[in-house]
Amino acid sequence: MNTHLERLAQVAEILGRHGLGSLVAATGVDRWRVAQAVGSKPQITNPHRIRLALEELGPVFIKLGQMLSTRPDLLPPGYLTELSKLQDGAPPVAVDAVRAVIQQELGAAPEQLFATFDDAPLASASIGQAHAARLFDGTEVVVKVRRPGVVARINEDLEILQNLATYANRTWPAAADFNFSGIAADFAATLRAELDYLQEGRNAERFAANFAADPGIHIPRIFWETTSSRVLTIERIRGIKVDDAEGLIEAGIDTHDLADRAARAAAKMIFEDGFFHADPHPGNLFVETSGTIGLIDFGMVGEVRAPLREQLAKLLQALTTNNPDRISSALLNLSTAPPTADRAALRYDATVFVQMYQDKKLGELEIGPLVVQLLAILRNHRLQLPREMALLAKMLLMTEGMGARLNPDFSLGNVLKPYAKHMALERFEPRNLAQAFSRLGLTVAELGLDLPEKLERLAGRMDDGVEVRLRASELEPMVARVEQIGNRLVAGMVAAAFIRGIGDVATADSERLTKWGKPLLAGAVGAVGALSTYLAWTGRHRRGGGRR
Repeated sequence: MNTHLERLAQVAEILGRHGLGSLVAATGVDRWRVAQAVGSKPQITNPHRIRLALEELGPVFIKLGQMLSTRPDLLPPGYLTELSKLQDGAPPVAVDAVRAVIQQELGAAPEQLFATFDDAPLASASIGQAHAARLFDGTEVVVKVRRPGVVARINEDLEILQNLATYANRTWPAAADFNFSGIAADFAATLRAELDYLQEGRNAERFAANFAADPGIHIPRIFWETTSSRVLTIERIRGIKVDDAEGLIEAGIDTHDLADRAARAAAKMIFEDGFFHADPHPGNLFVETSGTIGLIDFGMVGEVRAPLREQLAKLLQALTTNNPDRISSALLNLSTAPPTADRAALRYDATVFVQMYQDKKLGELEIGPLVVQLLAILRNHRLQLPREMALLAKMLLMTEGMGARLNPDFSLGNVLKPYAKHMALERFEPRNLAQAFSRLGLTVAELGLDLPEKLERLAGRMDDGVEVRLRASELEPMVARVEQIGNRLVAGMVAAAFIRGIGDVATADSERLTKWGKPLLAGAVGAVGALSTYLAWTGRHRRGGGRR
């Protein structure tokens, strides 16, 4: 096995040989370069060169390319298309090695654990190998076995990748704007999670619980008696691949209905469960003879937690109101903005975007082009989405593409409309309003306590005489802070106005007041207290003539 330095030299040589000299220099890997680059043929595009290099570099880099193919916020369509061609294939592991892993992990030979075990693999990938088997009760299963020694090899390449990303962040402005170190860290965490088959099993059971009431979705069962971190035994699903339209029609499957059901399942994962399959490519979706949709491979998942859900709701609301200011603000809040972000230019691009779609309702929109346009805006302004949001965008694109193949008249917008509407309105439900105003009341109360003292100090300094010199660039953060303070005080006034509403609610429904009225009242009272403090201070200084 190569040493660490030998592996670095190998990475440098492969990248250079595929004509990626600029990438070699940007990552600093040229320090270990030992061979002269041989230029690639001119007709080969850069995306093609990168794919060939990643394939030659091995499993970790192939997985990296596959992950980047799910990040349309980082890469333009040409790169996404090329990287999506990366196949996670690998030479099969010798059956004796597979049997040895099963013996070590489960304490018995395959013949003792299964009624039948097929030595010929169903599939062989960089992390594991799958074998068909049958339980003693006749149930067909797939046994996935992790490759021996793969963890050490993956950890070595992940360490190299993290070091190269850190170097690029320091020396390459584009890398710093896109936070290569953060992307490498997220990728490492995701890949290490795929190494643990126990986690994949837990993911499968979570999906099974979420779809327990839907007979049209089949999530395979996990057999924990023959499962460990290195071996996974899962129910085998047989069926027609979801992109085989001819096969589906021959089997009597209504492809139009199938497209709608698959899209509704995807929408349920995102908007109801907050837990979604992040790799729903056709190879992971099967249609059984009954028309039931079978889902497999639960190593890559995404979650829509409360903060992300709130930001997504704000974006949906901004899109439905065609408001460029809100769209640009929502995009900034949803993503990681570099220090050099041009907010005025972002607002202009949002205005152009609104003009393209302002006369259409959600059900009339093609979601794919809309998402692609938004992602292009993000790329142009170097705004990076959180991992889950990027996976979600990719899932929506894949879902619409699958639906269009099954039904030329398919509209993902019609499927998403009720979910999007509910998510946008959810922010205004009494419980969520109460929580928001409670937080706001505390923030404004703290501001009300601190503001008079700070203004007193400032006024005292003004009495002593102060010479101030400010450049425009230095003034902007101060102006932004003043605007923030003003917005919070105005919000405090709005919170105070809610007190009357609380009285009405208390009269109409004391039970609901018990559930959410107290935090709302606390927020409003805090806001009124802050506002009163501020008004008292300003009144005192007006009566005293003020200080100048």
